[in-house]
Amino acid sequence: MTGRFITFEGIDGSGKSTQARLLADALRAEGHDTVLTREPGGSPGADEIRRLVLEGDPDRWSAETEILLFTAARRDHLERLIEPSLAAGKVVVCDRFADSTRMYQGLSRGNLRAKVDALHSLMIGREPDLTILIDMDPATGLARAKGRNGTEERFEDFGLDLQAKMRAGFLALAEEFASRFRIIDGDRPVDAVAADVRAAVQEALA
Repeated sequence: MTGRFITFEGIDGSGKSTQARLLADALRAEGHDTVLTREPGGSPGADEIRRLVLEGDPDRWSAETEILLFTAARRDHLERLIEPSLAAGKVVVCDRFADSTRMYQGLSRGNLRAKVDALHSLMIGREPDLTILIDMDPATGLARAKGRNGTEERFEDFGLDLQAKMRAGFLALAEEFASRFRIIDGDRPVDAVAADVRAAVQEALA
């Protein structure tokens, strides 16, 4: 049996991490063997890289260096967790995947999308079966994200302009990969968003 690979994408503060967790809980309750993971991270090596890329000054790394770091983390995650889980017939729910790199590194500081895609094709070579895009007003999302007062705020510190650019980019990406993307309005109560996510996933798993 082949597993299913479901990813969540969206700007910072969109609520995608909450929705990924709620979906994983719902799938487990229905009897699906489900793995909940995140990027960057998901394996010991990838978690080490996570600390490098999400903490510190916004200008700590160039966009080109970030592409290499995120791809290294993703490759380790893929080898050690994602691919073995899918081969075992499990449902893998992942908070962010390659689409985030296409946006944050591919668009944030120049047009580097071609480099992101080339490296993805060479080293990753896998797309999700289904991607849930939690769409959110950039100002609302940034306020939510900054309100967490956490240490992983390097990208939030780039400010509202980046979040607005990322939202537009994610919506464009949803058109580019329309067959696997589903757009969910995240500016509603958590339960309402979760219901729409669940409906989209039920359709995909049918």
